[in-house]
Amino acid sequence: MVQKGEATVVKHTGSHYLLTRIPEWNLFPAVLRGKIRLKGSTATNPVAVGDRVCYEVEDGGQAVITSILPRRNYIIRKSTNLSRQSHIIAANLDRAFVVCTIDSPEIKLPFLDRILVTCEVYNVPATIVLNKVDLYRETHAQMLEAFHSIYESAGYKVMEVSALTSEGIDDLRRECDGSLSLFCGVSGVGKSSLIRAMDDSIDLRIGEISDAHLQGRHTTTFYQIYNLSSGGYIVDTPGLRGFGLVDLKKEEIALYFPEMLKASSSCRFTPCTHTHEPGCAVKEAVENGEISYERYMSYLGMLDEEGKYR
Repeated sequence: MVQKGEATVVKHTGSHYLLTRIPEWNLFPAVLRGKIRLKGSTATNPVAVGDRVCYEVEDGGQAVITSILPRRNYIIRKSTNLSRQSHIIAANLDRAFVVCTIDSPEIKLPFLDRILVTCEVYNVPATIVLNKVDLYRETHAQMLEAFHSIYESAGYKVMEVSALTSEGIDDLRRECDGSLSLFCGVSGVGKSSLIRAMDDSIDLRIGEISDAHLQGRHTTTFYQIYNLSSGGYIVDTPGLRGFGLVDLKKEEIALYFPEMLKASSSCRFTPCTHTHEPGCAVKEAVENGEISYERYMSYLGMLDEEGKYR
C-alpha cells in the first residue's frame, strides 16, 4: 500500500533529504525519484530547503519525493566567479535577515546590495541585521550612523543586535515568530551565534574570525531549517563568499533599488540607464544626497559585472 503526503524540505545533503509536515516537527528521511527538474531552471539543486514537496511511502519503506509544489518565492545566486550555474538557497520564505557587521569582518556594501537586489527580484522582504554592535558602537559611531542613513533612506529596516550581550535578541525573536526566516551573510558575521542566542536549545557550531584573512571560517556546511521553541522557523546558511545575480538584465537592475525606482519616474527619457542620459532624475537625486552615493556605485558595479560576482 502506498501512502502519499505533502511536506517541507528541512535539510538536504547530496541526494538525501529531511522532511517534516510543518507545523508538525517530526523529521523523516527521503530520497528523490529519478531526475526532478523545474521547467526553465538552471539551478544545480532542483529541490531546495523550504520547498513544499509531494512524497510517497511504500509499505514501511523510505519516503520518495515525487514532485515539487509551486514556489511563492526563493533566493538564488551564482555561486562562483566563473560558473554559469546557479544555486537556490531557500524557498517559500516570509523574510530574509541579511546579517552583517560594520567591523570584524568589515562590511562590503556592494556584496550586501547584491543580496538585497536579489531579495527584491524574487519577492522576499529583507531586513538588515547589524550584529556585534557592542564591539564598534563607540569606535565606529560615524560609520554606524552613515550605514543607517544609507539603508533606511532606501526603505530597509536596520536592526542593531549583539549575540554576546543579547541586545536586540528579543526583538529579533519576535520578528521570526510564526514565519520562515532566512539568515544569510558572509562568514564571520555571527549568524549561528545569533540563532543560538535566540534559542539555546539549537545546537550549532560556532566559528571564529580567521586572523589570516579577517573573515570567518565556514561552520555551517548545509542549508537547514531549525524550529524556534518560541515559534517560527529559521533557515541557517553557510557563510557566503560570492553572490552573483541570476537572470537579471542590465536594464532591469535599477528597478530593484527601491529608491532609484521611485526617482526614475521623473527621468526625461524612458528607458534610462541612469549613467549618461541628460535629465536623469536618479543622477540628480544622487547629487542632492537623496540617493546615497554608495548605493549608486553598487548599481554601477552591477552594470559592469561581466561575470564577476564578488
